[in-house]
Amino acid sequence: MAGFGMLDVIAIAFFAAAWIGYLLAVETGPHARRSLNTLMNQRRERWIMESVKRENRIIDTQVMNGLQNGTAFFASTSLIAIGGSLTLLQSADRVVQVFADLPFATTTTRAAWEIKVIGLAVIFAYAFFKFSWSYRLFNYCAILIGAIPSWTEADKPETIAAAREAVAMNVVAGLHFNRGQRAFFFALAYLGWFISPWLFLIATAAVLTVMWRRQFASDSAAAVGAGRRAA
Repeated sequence: MAGFGMLDVIAIAFFAAAWIGYLLAVETGPHARRSLNTLMNQRRERWIMESVKRENRIIDTQVMNGLQNGTAFFASTSLIAIGGSLTLLQSADRVVQVFADLPFATTTTRAAWEIKVIGLAVIFAYAFFKFSWSYRLFNYCAILIGAIPSWTEADKPETIAAAREAVAMNVVAGLHFNRGQRAFFFALAYLGWFISPWLFLIATAAVLTVMWRRQFASDSAAAVGAGRRAA
């Protein structure tokens, strides 16, 4: 089938299962509440609710600028990656010949190479949409923070409700940013498929392990959780 063997099918199935399974585990699974993303969402809430009490909210504006600039950087990088991926289609014949001469690479066909490149471009396109939407949502969040009433009305229900809106928007923006960044990580594993389906399997397992560790057993997760335990 277009130069793909059973091992290729197994590798891409494992890749898809790893991506979907990790997403469900981190965002909706029973362990999601212990993830670094969830811990940081709680800090997002604390930050914005504390901003209600501040007379001068310049620091909050600076934090939002940092979030927006980081998201814009990744969105721009995604576009460059899409262009680079599509450029590979123009050199398919030469690349196939080069891979045929490598002792450790699996023999591939032009059709297989093109399908793999298109798949890589799709991953980066998905990341671009996630980052660009996240950037838009952070803009909305900045507006919602600006719409929070003055600190002199911090105890009023309307003020608390406005702050809750900003919190919810910030959390959703962070969710889409995390999904875009996750696509980048899995794209690194996907690159292994260009060499060998075995390397694809190993790289996917390695990326999955690294991301899982960062969410649940990393120094950064322990640092965020330390404050809660101390409290």
